[in-house]
Amino acid sequence: MPTILLIDDDASLLDGLAMAVEDAGHEVITAPDGARGWALATDREPDLVISDVNMPGLDGFSLCRKLRDAGAEVPIILLTARDNEIDEALGLELGADDYISKPFSTRVVLARVSALLRRQALRAGGGRGSASLEAGQLTMDPERLEARWAGTLFETTVTEFRMLEAMASRPGIVLSRGRLLELTRDDDSVVAERIVDTYVRRLRRKLEAIDTAFDSIETVIGAGYKWRNP
Repeated sequence: MPTILLIDDDASLLDGLAMAVEDAGHEVITAPDGARGWALATDREPDLVISDVNMPGLDGFSLCRKLRDAGAEVPIILLTARDNEIDEALGLELGADDYISKPFSTRVVLARVSALLRRQALRAGGGRGSASLEAGQLTMDPERLEARWAGTLFETTVTEFRMLEAMASRPGIVLSRGRLLELTRDDDSVVAERIVDTYVRRLRRKLEAIDTAFDSIETVIGAGYKWRNP
């Protein structure tokens, strides 16, 4: 049974979300603030973390940064009442896997949780039987969620991996931001399409750290992105 860590300083929201997540068949542990959430995340090693952003002391952004700096690969969903693309982009830049604005539907939260847990299961060997992908100097192993450029392994979140896989498996095809979100996510929730730019920027940065001449992800102005092999 997957263990989900819920962190929020709003006690009523925390209780309601905990009940919904438990009803969906998950074990739930809760924390009333970021400091306690950090302690539980490092001690209990949950399968997924859902954290509010706006908390006193250690906020959700800072918690996300601390977990990633510590090498934690646990999927992280951030919750915020600030419906702002800048906040959304910042959360993803810090290594969050997903972002949900308040008020939200518990159905959407549970759909995101299920999608991230399915993808994370690939890291534990529960792969979907997909063949490895080769696109130029890029090689990807969907069963292990491992990506390499010119033989060098680089880390991705599960969402980054799926977005890179969507582009690299369709070389030369222009994919709109909306289409990339469809290929990357497993639910029908509404997400700002511009958030794709943040994912692409993060992927480019990681690949350029290996190869300064990397240019396989091409921006098609007014249309989206496409992958081009050398």
